[in-house]
Amino acid sequence: MPDLIVFPHDPISGYELLDSGRGEKLERVSGLILRRPDPQAMWRPQLDSQAWDGADLVFERESDRGGRWRNPGQPVPDDWVLEHGQARLALRPTPFKHIGVFPEQAANWRWTAGQLAALPAERPRLLNLFAYTGAATVLASQAGAFVTHVDASKPSLRWARDNARLSGLSGDAVRWIQDDVLAFVRREVRRGKHYEGILLDPPPYGRGPEGEKWLFEEMIVELLETCRELLAPEAAFLVLSCYAVGTSPLAFLNMLGDLGPGQVEAGELALPQQGSERLLPAGICGRWVRS
Repeated sequence: MPDLIVFPHDPISGYELLDSGRGEKLERVSGLILRRPDPQAMWRPQLDSQAWDGADLVFERESDRGGRWRNPGQPVPDDWVLEHGQARLALRPTPFKHIGVFPEQAANWRWTAGQLAALPAERPRLLNLFAYTGAATVLASQAGAFVTHVDASKPSLRWARDNARLSGLSGDAVRWIQDDVLAFVRREVRRGKHYEGILLDPPPYGRGPEGEKWLFEEMIVELLETCRELLAPEAAFLVLSCYAVGTSPLAFLNMLGDLGPGQVEAGELALPQQGSERLLPAGICGRWVRS
């Protein structure tokens, strides 16, 4: 049985987790200090109330559908960006507490770049599903892949295109697709398409552009089975990562094991807290590489 692990975090120069606890996290992101909810932080904070009260942006949840940001400190600059390597990623406060980048995914960005470099194809084809604002798309493209970026949300696609432009990608570097993910991969199978790499970062639930329903627990197995048919027959890899789903890394091991002969690992993504040995859980992740 493969090991269950905590994947090592790849540091980002503009990001620090300053503290966590009592259902919140305190972060420094490209010069601004953010205070926002995190239900995984079920322990006591280590910093005093003065540090927490000094946040520049504070997210206040108003309902299950979201909330709003307060600006007790300096205003958010129009060009607020996070830099990681050659990537420049636009940051924007949203009503869903997110800012457009998930720093824990840096571990997968680095791992994906290593897998791409090991492939024999000169420009490997990578499929990024539930691709959101495109950080993984930008990093994979800069690592040499031709990326097909799929997301159901038109605003997210615009944001991802902004990130590609800010990061210096050419206009034809990425194939941009607004579609329901499951409907798209089914069509790609019928077309006989193959990809050397597939990235999936699905939400617990969501809607496609035509109102198509997505429920992780009900639909992830079919999606993975369809993706299996899209994986290149000789050399290929797949990454599945999720946050706030009611499953475990063991389930990821079993599901990815069904992709075929290969190396499988699963565990948790986590963010290290500054000046502490504490790790903040940041989602479940599984990786499969054809062998």
